[in-house]
Amino acid sequence: MESEQLMSGSGPRYYQMQSEPSPSRMSSFFPFTQSVPPESTRIFDELPKAAIVSVSRPDAGDISPMLLSYTIEFQYKQFKWRLLKKASHVFYLHFALKKRLFIEEIHEKQEQVKEWLQNLGIGDHAPIVQDDDEPDDDAVPLHHDESAKNRDVPSSAALPVIRPALLRQSSMSDRAKVAMQEYLNHFLGNMDIVNSREVCKFLEVSKFSFSPEYGPKLKEEYVMVKHLPKIAKNDDSDRCCACHWFNCCNDNWQKVWAVLKPGFLALLGDPFDTKPLDIIVFDLLPASDGNGEGRVSLAAEVKERNPLRHTFKVTCGILSIRCRTKSSAKVKDWVAAINDAGLRPPEGWCYPHRFGSFAPPRGLTEDGSQAQWFIDGRAAFDAIASSIEDAKSEIFICGWWLCPELYLRRPFREQASSRLDALLEAKAKQGVQIYILLFKELSLALKINSDYSKRKLLSIHENVRVLRYPDHFSTGVYLWSHHEKLVIVDYQICFIGGLDLCFGRYDTFEHKVGDNPPSVWPGKDYYNPRESEPNSWEDTMKDELDRGKYPRMPWHDVHCALWGPPCRDVARHFVQRWNYAKRNKAPYEEAIPLLMPQQHMVIPHYMGRSKEIEFESKNVDENNKGIKRQDSFASGSSLQDIPLLFPQEAELDSCSGFPKSNGLDSTASKSVSFALRKSKIEAAVADTPMKGFVDDLGSLDLDMERSSDVKRQPGSKLSDPEWWETQERGDQVGFLDEAGQVGPRTSCRCQIIRSVSQWSAGTSQIEESIHCAYCSLIEKAEHFVYIENQFFISGLSGDEIIQNRVLEALYRRIMRAYNDKKCFRVIIVIPLLPGFQGGLDDAGAASVRAIMHWQYRTICKGHNSILHNLYDLLGPKTHDYISFCGLRAYGKLFDGGPVATSPVYVHSKIMIIDDSAALIGSANINDRSLLGSRDSEIGVLIEDKELVDSRMGGNPWKAGKFALSLRLSLWSEHLGLRRGEVFQPSSIVNYFTFRLCSFNWTWRSVL
Repeated sequence: MESEQLMSGSGPRYYQMQSEPSPSRMSSFFPFTQSVPPESTRIFDELPKAAIVSVSRPDAGDISPMLLSYTIEFQYKQFKWRLLKKASHVFYLHFALKKRLFIEEIHEKQEQVKEWLQNLGIGDHAPIVQDDDEPDDDAVPLHHDESAKNRDVPSSAALPVIRPALLRQSSMSDRAKVAMQEYLNHFLGNMDIVNSREVCKFLEVSKFSFSPEYGPKLKEEYVMVKHLPKIAKNDDSDRCCACHWFNCCNDNWQKVWAVLKPGFLALLGDPFDTKPLDIIVFDLLPASDGNGEGRVSLAAEVKERNPLRHTFKVTCGILSIRCRTKSSAKVKDWVAAINDAGLRPPEGWCYPHRFGSFAPPRGLTEDGSQAQWFIDGRAAFDAIASSIEDAKSEIFICGWWLCPELYLRRPFREQASSRLDALLEAKAKQGVQIYILLFKELSLALKINSDYSKRKLLSIHENVRVLRYPDHFSTGVYLWSHHEKLVIVDYQICFIGGLDLCFGRYDTFEHKVGDNPPSVWPGKDYYNPRESEPNSWEDTMKDELDRGKYPRMPWHDVHCALWGPPCRDVARHFVQRWNYAKRNKAPYEEAIPLLMPQQHMVIPHYMGRSKEIEFESKNVDENNKGIKRQDSFASGSSLQDIPLLFPQEAELDSCSGFPKSNGLDSTASKSVSFALRKSKIEAAVADTPMKGFVDDLGSLDLDMERSSDVKRQPGSKLSDPEWWETQERGDQVGFLDEAGQVGPRTSCRCQIIRSVSQWSAGTSQIEESIHCAYCSLIEKAEHFVYIENQFFISGLSGDEIIQNRVLEALYRRIMRAYNDKKCFRVIIVIPLLPGFQGGLDDAGAASVRAIMHWQYRTICKGHNSILHNLYDLLGPKTHDYISFCGLRAYGKLFDGGPVATSPVYVHSKIMIIDDSAALIGSANINDRSLLGSRDSEIGVLIEDKELVDSRMGGNPWKAGKFALSLRLSLWSEHLGLRRGEVFQPSSIVNYFTFRLCSFNWTWRSVL
């Protein structure tokens, strides 16, 4: 079956015809208790069209009209699909329609007799309705004889199809074509008939056929499955006539309606159902089946011992289902259709994309892919609260830790309605469906009490569903966690990054250490894990720390919002994880449904050469021939990343050990506006000793006097010189951000990357696309790498203990810059101390000491550390290439109180490359987060398309609006520079270098 779709907006909802009664109801005429089911949505709200494309026969010498095959093209709104039908199919359809008409006429007569008996006082039903009584508004109107006749398809229309005049073969085919067209016009011209189950089965349509969010219409049909629990049905359509006496068909095989879409295969109890009984979400398949027979297929035919049984199997990840059809031809059709939907590029989800990711790069065209960054909890939580308040249909939340009593806006006494449970309750009462995935921790190791969070959330409303995963004893997973932090609203906007919706995360650029009396951080939200971890989170408004004695731990983090196709990719990841957890935790719990991912068509942009991805290849020095570079930035991408037909497999370079890139593709999307405003950050231009490293301030002097210095060049996509101060506001009202914590909403190239495996998402492949992206981006960096992360534990080549190779990538890139005698800088910001309870010398602080040991091993201690290896070759020049920094805050605990200090806990997980690309997510730089087989993580690589004039390495440079604005805001916060301040030295870069010295001495003192 061929299919085609012209995408459009979301489809409307309609009403369904009355369902067919069971035979047992027909045989009973007294009492007259016909059950009229409630109206549900129809499949068609306007009449479809049909055209006979061709008429064929299996054998040219066979003149039997019943063997004629008709290729029919149907069109409904923007959807087109083709079906191959025989004259016998028309015969069965006609018989089914006549049967339905006969049954409806009997029911109409039954109602007339019932009413007559009630008028005589014989019936035992409701009181007689007198003529002057008004009918009930909720009563379902009965069909009348006239309407039943209108639903009749005359046999005279079907007879020419079944027995066309026997003339010459060409004439018979022409007559058969005309006869079929006339017959189709009979029932396609009647709204009641076209929405009947018989016609919908003939047309192979269901409730999901014409939903644009699920992609084009592909194959649909009844199949038999065995793995599902018993499906309650009102009819015995899947049983033979002898089952009433002998129960001969009770072999656990059940008839279900299979719906194939580009991203999944769903099984429904009925074409009119809207909740799937089961679903296979297509995902990456192994490159080989292990037997040398090539790539694993998504679907394959199964040879049965009984030649009368025809079976095929669909396998993706650890999920496998068997389906039976009526013939071997149908098996072949299903296998071909499923493999075509899942494997054929570029639409297929079963091939790996760049970095080995499940998701392709988005935004290669103007498809609505947009991103916006938020620094620290206040900015991100306010945006999340606004999006939840605007939710219309569904909310997905995924977190390592979630506190229902968290206030998303402060001061908390004035923002009571912003408490997370209150926001979710308000939306749930409006009918918004809320799905929350929580990490189920080992209570002996962590004190985040996810069981309390689940109970609290479930008590909010029945529209709130919560799953905790994994079950440690049944899965055997004790050491690893679900570490993603996601909020997805209506498939339109998602939030991704390092911030959990939990206590201790709300903070501002000031990073205050005190709050006494409490106005910003209530109760246990005044949080310092270095001093004390609460044993219980239930009494949330009760202080855990003495506010007059202990400071809170300031929390630094970075989050971002995504719109368009990247948002759908994140939602697909959530759906995949939700369905896997549901199958393991609550397989038979009807209140927890399976979810279906919404689809964005992937447009094959690589069919031609795009101006935005053209580049000039650069020669690599002979000393670095072993390192194969891959260009993936917005400013230039290697055409080897863009295959002409089939994307190559993600693999490691045999020389460097770094991942090769895969193909690019993109999608089209419709975005929802969510514009926020960014305040100014002042900067000045000066010729500094660091200009060889980065000199970008010429374009970002935000005094209005110098804004005219920004030069525009023909053919380049440059932003308005005032982009830093004003942004598009869209159709939603944004909020003011005077502290520079909210970035511009920009059009970007985005790719979702993640760390998942079988235990965490049910995949057959270990995906470590975050790790691959880190290594690849560092290798391609031309001027600088800026990293903020909670941990920094990595290994050099040959390290058998630490397996991730972020450190190796940094080492190679620095050595290449040194050999080429070029300026290059790596700046890494991490916490001064791990965020675990206890002092370094405390007996119970083993976790603190262990983490610091591995970080020392990575940074400076032993032959596996980067500073040790660089010093051996570069000597004192090492610090011209790489610096490690930490942050600290101080202030009064209360007015007139003592001054206290505390390390600022750097919890962000970001990397900025050359002011052109930014990687933001939940993954730490350690083996837990990057290897894929351990913690589950998710992130996004954002490559700028909106460029501003800048300078880099002393030369003009087109910097990206997203990456550049994020870096400048982070640096201004870390260095204490605020809007309107006049600071010396005049160059923020030089000032950053100056402050680095003190940071480095602080770090060395800790070491």
